[in-house]
Amino acid sequence: MGSAEEAREARVRLPLLRLDELLEEVQARLDAARGTRDRVHSLLEAVLSVGRDLDLEHALRSIVEAAAALVDAEYAALGVIGSDGRRLSAFITVGVGEEQISRIGPFPEGHGILGELIRHPEPLRLAKLSEHSSSYGFPAHHPPMNSFLGVPIRVRGQVFGNLYLTEKRGGQQFDEDDESVLSTLAVAAGVAIDNARLYEESRLRERWLQVNAEITSSLMSGAGQQEALALIAERAREITRAALAAVAIPVKDTDTLTVELAIGREAEAHQGLVLPLEGSLTGRAFALGTPVRSPHVARDERISAGPPRFDGLGPAVAVPIGLSERARGVVLLAREEGAADFSENETDLLKGFAAQAAVAMELAERRRDAEQIALLEDRDRIARDLHDLAIQRLFATGMTLQSAGRFIQHAEASERVLRAVDDLDETIKIIRSTIFGLRTRDDTESPGLRARAVRLAGEAAPVLGYAPSMRMEGLLDTHVPQETADHVVAVLSESLTNIARHARADRAEVVLETDGSEVRLTVTDNGVGIPPQGRRSGLANMTERARKLGGDMEITTPEGGGTRLVWHVPLR
Repeated sequence: MGSAEEAREARVRLPLLRLDELLEEVQARLDAARGTRDRVHSLLEAVLSVGRDLDLEHALRSIVEAAAALVDAEYAALGVIGSDGRRLSAFITVGVGEEQISRIGPFPEGHGILGELIRHPEPLRLAKLSEHSSSYGFPAHHPPMNSFLGVPIRVRGQVFGNLYLTEKRGGQQFDEDDESVLSTLAVAAGVAIDNARLYEESRLRERWLQVNAEITSSLMSGAGQQEALALIAERAREITRAALAAVAIPVKDTDTLTVELAIGREAEAHQGLVLPLEGSLTGRAFALGTPVRSPHVARDERISAGPPRFDGLGPAVAVPIGLSERARGVVLLAREEGAADFSENETDLLKGFAAQAAVAMELAERRRDAEQIALLEDRDRIARDLHDLAIQRLFATGMTLQSAGRFIQHAEASERVLRAVDDLDETIKIIRSTIFGLRTRDDTESPGLRARAVRLAGEAAPVLGYAPSMRMEGLLDTHVPQETADHVVAVLSESLTNIARHARADRAEVVLETDGSEVRLTVTDNGVGIPPQGRRSGLANMTERARKLGGDMEITTPEGGGTRLVWHVPLR
């Protein structure tokens, strides 16, 4: 009896136990479904969030923040791969404070585990970072990190960068679901990044078009070349976020360029510098007629001409203004060290901008030529009128007075008439001289002071054993009279000859400048200096030249040794 009841109770408990298990399983599946639903909802929210932002920098940060929230990671980062495809050009982090970042030091460039994802752009999930063969360890002050999940972000089939997640909260490991969610976000991120880049490019093109219109309007309204070059440099620097902008133009009758204008960092070191076509990015861009880029201009082996002038600067690009066979100059732009390289797209936009600027300069020059022709035609008309009308009438008046003089009996009156006739003859001579001046053309234009100085420095290079660096500032060809220019050239020649013969220097610098009221020539070398008992006839001649023109010459010893000669005369 007892055994029968026990058997019946056992049969009742068994279904109840199975029902409890089933209910627990159903509850677990419901919880899992609810969790999946919530996670899918969070993923959709994240996708919508990153897709709304058209500013690239903001979009990248929102992607990192969404990734950290979706997989419950303590730290997250997005590394943007540079143009060389091997290093990271930008690094955005979440979970590490600014103070801690400053203590850690520079952002990673793509070595170790980060480099592994760059070399092999596939999802990578690790339980412990330090156990991977590519792990390099962490720098000082870096927070400890163990678990790791990384996925690539692709934009139009190319790897744009990678998402890095570390330290899943609660000490857990990243699982397949985390990898799947993060991979899905990476696809959405690629679309968002592409949209942001396209939007940024369209805005950039619009800004370049506005700048081109501004330059054209300025030139066509009568602005001078210096003002136009300043506008080109300033606007190009603003749009490209460059630290330095410099514009160089060719020196007539020479194979050199002179930096006509420089603004921004290290501008003073560039202003007025004379550069050969070989040994500088600017000269190379002018000679080739195509843009020339440098990932780090301060370390570029192609730059050998001139003094050091790129401290603290990194990526740079030199773009010719105009077509290769008719380039009007070169605009050089350089960013701060550590900034992003100039992209292919940026270079193309700069090239188009420079071409439009060259067209505007060409139109302005044609307008000035037309104005010059109109002026010459007006001078011809005035000369013709003076010759055909004024001179003939004066000549006729003189003849009449001369004839009338024979009938004048009064001696003093007769003398006055003859004096008036002589005055008319002198007036006719003056008018004829004026007509000759009006009709004179500057067909045989001699080389300007700039070209003569550059040529002289080039001729001195074989004798010196090196090319002296040159800097020229001001309107040397316009403000300095021919006679004064001849003295400047003679003094420069004598100075370079003295350096070659006596200084035993391995460096020389020439600065030629004018402010419109004075011309100043400074020649500096790092040689042995002038011995106390040395011959000074050449120096006396140079001093005499200066004093004859109302100027003077000083010789000093610069810091570090050598000789500095300063020759200056007023412009009259």
